[in-house]
Amino acid sequence: MNWVLIRNFAAFWIFGLANNYAYVIMLSSAEDIMDKQQNKNDTYVDKVCEEEITTRHCSTMSTGAVLLADILPTLLIKATFPFFLLRVPFGIRHLIVCLLQIASYFVVAFSVNVAMSLSGVILASAGAGLGELSYLALSSHFSNNMISAWSSGTGGAGIFGSLAYAGLTEPHLADLSPKTALLVMLIVPIIFAIAYWFLMVLPPSVHTVNIIKPKTWLNPKIYPETIKVPPSPTWSEKSSPDSDIVDSSNTTIPPLLPYMIPLAIVYIGEYIINQGLTELIFFNCSHGFSLSRKSQYRWYQVLYQLGVFISRSSVNVIELPRVVLYILPVLQMLNAIFFFFNAIYWFIPHISIVFVLIIFEGLLGGASYVNTFNRIHKEVSPDVKEYCLSIASIGDSIGIVIAGFGAIPIHNIVCNKPLYSHV
Repeated sequence: MNWVLIRNFAAFWIFGLANNYAYVIMLSSAEDIMDKQQNKNDTYVDKVCEEEITTRHCSTMSTGAVLLADILPTLLIKATFPFFLLRVPFGIRHLIVCLLQIASYFVVAFSVNVAMSLSGVILASAGAGLGELSYLALSSHFSNNMISAWSSGTGGAGIFGSLAYAGLTEPHLADLSPKTALLVMLIVPIIFAIAYWFLMVLPPSVHTVNIIKPKTWLNPKIYPETIKVPPSPTWSEKSSPDSDIVDSSNTTIPPLLPYMIPLAIVYIGEYIINQGLTELIFFNCSHGFSLSRKSQYRWYQVLYQLGVFISRSSVNVIELPRVVLYILPVLQMLNAIFFFFNAIYWFIPHISIVFVLIIFEGLLGGASYVNTFNRIHKEVSPDVKEYCLSIASIGDSIGIVIAGFGAIPIHNIVCNKPLYSHV
């Protein structure tokens, strides 16, 4: 039995889980964050289901605002850091990610206004962005199995994070306050740190840092200003000898666009659903399993993340052909259109149907993510693989940012419509 492989696979699974955990928690608690700062602290009218729905319960600030705070720093980091982060050792990056996560939980838990809450969300976003481009780049020093482990872990973050938050705050379960639930989550950054420094076995190609030797605090490898990039979107392991010598900052991106654009469109659809529409889709007691409005939103997040987890863990079993990567965005946008009209007209008769559709939404998103990065890992030339995996991660973030800006006006459009009864 190859214990080194097992340890590294487990470490990358934990990296995916822990890196995205704070991000997921912030989105799962989005309504609580907004309500807390709008003086809707729960004495909890919202702890019980509604026998009769008489209002849309629109917020003055959509959860899309939390999404933007949760993703804009990530996008900024992904769009700029790959061009100079190669000199920063992975160990130092990992330490920064862990510290950012710890700070985010404390800031949001003890926040006293919207600005402070969103500042905590921004810290979580910065940590997730730095972590994603770092661990995807780190996977280039290992076998292709690490992409599968990382992707499955990120899916696990969704299901375990949203489930943990829903369970800790659900009145029928732990019934903790959002503040206490956030503080309980501090165990995750500790596990995160242990996975890198004690579980993973680093290959010789990865520079290690000695804290008492400042000379080791930067990666000694000098990356060239120019690299060879084959002109084809599908890159074999052998670079063409006739490839032009080009600047790495602006020529690796165009060949990656066939991977990045479909991924971005998938994420536009699913995050418009999650942060702009599902908070406006809720049911009364008889059609909503007697769940309160807030509980329904939290379980929407759980089931979405369940779908993501299943599909992100599937690449070693089912590897999608390239053409399917272009079908997934179409399906996800159709999903978003369906949810938009349901948010207005409320034609879905029972919450169970919404649950199934949300799982399907998560399956599409997870499949797009894991198969995109799996193909890049397999098809990109080894000499640019680390860099390309970092750059390609911009795709999903761009999609989420577009969705965040779109979710706010979409939320307002629905809120300005008359209230319809469930069929």
